[in-house]
Amino acid sequence: MPSVDGKIKTAVADVDDAGLRLDRFLALKLNDFSRTRLKELILAGEVSLSGRTIRDPEHRVKPDDRFKVRVPPARAATPKPEKIPLDVVYEDRDLIVIDKPAGLVVHPAPGNAAGTLVNALIAHCGKTLSGIGGEKRPGIVHRLDKDTSGLLVVAKNDIAHRKLAAQFADHGKTGGLRRGYLALVWGVPSPLQGIIDQPIGRDPRSRVKMSVRSNGRRALTHYKVRKIFKGHDGKPIASLVECRLETGRTHQIRVHLEKIGHPLLGDETT
Repeated sequence: MPSVDGKIKTAVADVDDAGLRLDRFLALKLNDFSRTRLKELILAGEVSLSGRTIRDPEHRVKPDDRFKVRVPPARAATPKPEKIPLDVVYEDRDLIVIDKPAGLVVHPAPGNAAGTLVNALIAHCGKTLSGIGGEKRPGIVHRLDKDTSGLLVVAKNDIAHRKLAAQFADHGKTGGLRRGYLALVWGVPSPLQGIIDQPIGRDPRSRVKMSVRSNGRRALTHYKVRKIFKGHDGKPIASLVECRLETGRTHQIRVHLEKIGHPLLGDETT
């Protein structure tokens, strides 16, 4: 396996795990890591089964399979610090909460190597950010899309990162942490309050877009109309909708609201 040193994690499959994708199985067993991070480790050759390296995230798990995951030691963040203004809502020795404006990318990625929230955080926090997220995402426990504004929680050490990651993965089922969103949509959803239960997967026409797919992963969104906006003729034209996620699929709110006929205002992807 590629890593010379680092911690070894073990995950053993039981009967109920049979048939699961490897990345999903590991995400269920190793709560300290996101599915994205585990997929990266699989592709990097850091996962083995009976001494054989498994590089396929879609590898199907069998009962009694014993996987070993080598987690490379945390490395210093490579993105450079940049003095980008931050709206700090709260900060202590363990975490920092930022009010992210729309238009700001959270972490470096192809096409956005600089000018991100991570660059600003490195300048603000120095070397205190957690290294669990990898060198491109130091301290990042969850993220918001570029065009989404709102509160973003960042871990300043590894212990905080693990505990916060577990709470976000739980989606408020057993703990007190819940994520809520406000969305401006065309029209008025009917009924005014409900649950959207539609599976989400990659759109076959565009790999960068998500859509409701019968073979997708289950996704649940609780919504409630908070305000209705009327036009000059007195007829409703838009509404403010509060959304709470019971799952955390990519672009879940956007996809679900579009599916029920009420796309987000200003959404250029629809």
